[in-house]
Amino acid sequence: MIFVQYRSIYMDDATFLRLALAQARLAAEAGEVPVGAVLVGPDGAILAHGQNRVLRDSNPTAHAEMVALRAAGKVLANYRLEGCTLYVTLEPCAMCAGAMIHARIARLVYGAADPKAGAAGSVLSVLNHPQLNHQMQVQSGVLAEECGELLRSFFRQRR
Repeated sequence: MIFVQYRSIYMDDATFLRLALAQARLAAEAGEVPVGAVLVGPDGAILAHGQNRVLRDSNPTAHAEMVALRAAGKVLANYRLEGCTLYVTLEPCAMCAGAMIHARIARLVYGAADPKAGAAGSVLSVLNHPQLNHQMQVQSGVLAEECGELLRSFFRQRR
């Protein structure tokens, strides 16, 4: 378990992922698939957050991870997010995994695996492919049950 300092208190992976879950719940309230993300800098400060916005923005790239990456890039005035950790409630897809590689994210922590589109090992192994020039630490399964139940509940209600 990794601990980082944020405003004189220590927050662990589960705490940051709970913040991502709050973003996911906001997405669900807006009718979006409930996925949330929080991007934390090397010093433990929260740089950005995101939630799925594909319907609201009419943008197929507006996944929670992409929203957080874009916002953090603006905060840092740099597309390279070296040393940062991305917390996301669902295993990233290939698009998001590719963006994380280009941004040079140091670490990914995610909750639920995505057996239909996951690109961190469930369906594809985009992250940490041996031929890529960037590798990152990946921690899966943090609050997996809670993250997965939010998604299952959302889709049950839609059926």
